[in-house]
Amino acid sequence: MSEISDSDFCTWSINHRGRLILFSLLLLIFAISGIPFLTMNNDTRVFFSEENPQFKALEALENTYTKDQSIFFVIAPKNDDVFTRETLSAIEELTERAWTIPYSSRVDSITNFQHAYSMEDDLIVENLVENAQQLSDEDLVRIRNIALIEPMLLNRLISPSGHVSGVFVNSLYPGESLEEVPKISAYSYKLADELRVKYPHLDFYLFGSIIMDNAFGEIGLDDMMNLIPFMYLMLILIIGLCLRSLTATISTFLIILMSMLTGMGLAGWLGISLTPASIAAPTIIMTLAVADSVHIQAGVFRYMKEGRAKHDAIVESLRVNLQPVLLTSITTAIGFLSMNFSDAPPFRDLGNIVAMGVMAAFIYSIFFLPWLLSVIPIRTKAHQEGKLPSCCNWLACFVIRRRNPVFWSSLIAITLLSAGTTRIELNDSFLYYLGERYEVRQAGDFYQQNLGGADVIEYSLQAGESGGINSPEYLATVEAFANWFRQQPKVVQVGTITDTMKRLNKNMHADDESFYRVPESRQLAAQYLLLYELSLPFGLDLNNQINVDKSATRLSVIIRDTSTREIRELDEQARQWLKLHAPPTMLTYGTGLSVIWAHLSERNINNMLGASLGALILISLILVFALKSLRLGLISLIPNLAPAFMAFGLWGMMFGQVGLGLSVVVAMTLGIVVDDTVHFISKYLRARREHSMMPEEAVHYAFHTVGTAMWVTTVALVVGFLVLTLSGFRMNSDMGLLSAVTIILALALDFLFLPTLLMKSEKNGHKE
Repeated sequence: MSEISDSDFCTWSINHRGRLILFSLLLLIFAISGIPFLTMNNDTRVFFSEENPQFKALEALENTYTKDQSIFFVIAPKNDDVFTRETLSAIEELTERAWTIPYSSRVDSITNFQHAYSMEDDLIVENLVENAQQLSDEDLVRIRNIALIEPMLLNRLISPSGHVSGVFVNSLYPGESLEEVPKISAYSYKLADELRVKYPHLDFYLFGSIIMDNAFGEIGLDDMMNLIPFMYLMLILIIGLCLRSLTATISTFLIILMSMLTGMGLAGWLGISLTPASIAAPTIIMTLAVADSVHIQAGVFRYMKEGRAKHDAIVESLRVNLQPVLLTSITTAIGFLSMNFSDAPPFRDLGNIVAMGVMAAFIYSIFFLPWLLSVIPIRTKAHQEGKLPSCCNWLACFVIRRRNPVFWSSLIAITLLSAGTTRIELNDSFLYYLGERYEVRQAGDFYQQNLGGADVIEYSLQAGESGGINSPEYLATVEAFANWFRQQPKVVQVGTITDTMKRLNKNMHADDESFYRVPESRQLAAQYLLLYELSLPFGLDLNNQINVDKSATRLSVIIRDTSTREIRELDEQARQWLKLHAPPTMLTYGTGLSVIWAHLSERNINNMLGASLGALILISLILVFALKSLRLGLISLIPNLAPAFMAFGLWGMMFGQVGLGLSVVVAMTLGIVVDDTVHFISKYLRARREHSMMPEEAVHYAFHTVGTAMWVTTVALVVGFLVLTLSGFRMNSDMGLLSAVTIILALALDFLFLPTLLMKSEKNGHKE
């Protein structure tokens, strides 16, 4: 866009402000009408795309067996002994009442555990605990001895010491309404509250996938209700304190409000559901929308202070800022649109919503803001922009005078901080996404510390033929595979059909312990299994372990306190074991939510690095074209890309671990950090081309004309992203913190490294 066309456009926009205001208002009204269509999706599986190979494997496994949609009640007696009449009675009552939880399909506990034993020639299968209040002391000892050696109970429904127990409820809700999960969760919490009153000697904790899903939805709504108003308050304070203008504060408030409503409304029209990740979009839009209006208003105030009439000041500010504001809006949108390459759909939604909000902020800043400034009173004073200009003047003189030390010090800082990226480890934990202040997180921590593990790896082991699971060779291989897992560190429980087969074989041989092994005959195994299945009550069948034609079984591995890297490595080691010791039909990858999360963060960061590189190239080409300088386009690469590497390096030194939420930070901040670079280079070029200034003078001019706005917008951006750190969803809080660090480092490079780089790149002070 040429200077003449810039001026013509600005004059035209002022002269046709009525039509442009009408266009802006119609866009706003249309967008707002889409807000009622916004929905909140609290299913954590929305983070898995349909193309995700591990998610496809999980769906295949769940279609074969059962889907994990669970509520887990953890019962902790205050006397640390589950095996008392009072506690077993409470577990017995909870087991019965859990069937009334909406959509419940299965309830497992130590009381309804199907204990099998032989009586003469008969196989007896019955609840381990019946009428707990009537049990004798001998019965309690017998039940304890059975429960604490039963592999299917230990570290799943009873702790090794017998001090904590659990009741597992699987709920097969149809997924036809977003109210199903909150309904199930509310009923479960109400049930727990009733039992707390009736059994004061017990503590109850609620955990499970349904409880987690509901918590994610509630936390997302909590963030919306609390963070957005807090963000508005902070932005008003920042703009008011930095620009010292009620006019600027009011007009900026309107622009960010209109931009946020437009982005969210268009998301509603597009059918985008809000998730715990994309719920951060309103806060990010408000943060980014500040920049355009601040740059334009800062220019208006500066030109009016120089003695220009308000109309002329508005036109000149638009002329000077139109190109950089357009470029920064486009580059910011490109950065967020590159999030469409994320393997997690909620981050795609986040990127798209913010990109729409950013472009809306540009439209309102160019079309609506000039009219607003023209009709409201503007007063300019000598201290209009506070002490910032003198600070910028001092900084400009310092950078120009000490250019060599500043340049090399900046380069060393970039190198040293970026080196910290080598210490980063990819690690994610679904449970630790929730803050410790939430009840479900506390329940999850208690569950992991006292009973089981939060991570599960699932395998569907194929026998290769119908009825093949009864083959002694197949059962022996499954048993060997399970025993290999039991020997691995951090594995707390392995669930497999061979545990049932071994117990049945022992039962059918008069409970002789020497027969606690898989049957040696295929016919015997088939008979035992059939007899056992016929003895099971409704809801406690083996469909969760065996497929319909008995050609495959499910093996579940529960792990405690493990990293995503360890999960990936353990699954790969298991696959190598199967290659060496099992027939080809049994060779498979592990699946489950934990496995998906373990691979998702690694794959997503690789995808986003590629997307960020593509976005960087595109942004650089745009800058080369807009600035009409290949040299300046290449120069801009360093201050645009280095902040992300420095921030990740600093993160690696301080925390060491990067999860899914941080994998999108490079792409997300890339378009943001370009803004200040573009504004600084734009003003530098204007000084060189329009005013024929020498490089040193052009740097000083850039500091003088855009330094204050860069300070203000950076403070607003940093505060905006720091507000996200208050989110109860750690994915958002970590993302906000790392983004804030990146933006701070970007400003430091734009104020210190970029000016010295520009001066060093000039040859003999030639004119651009």
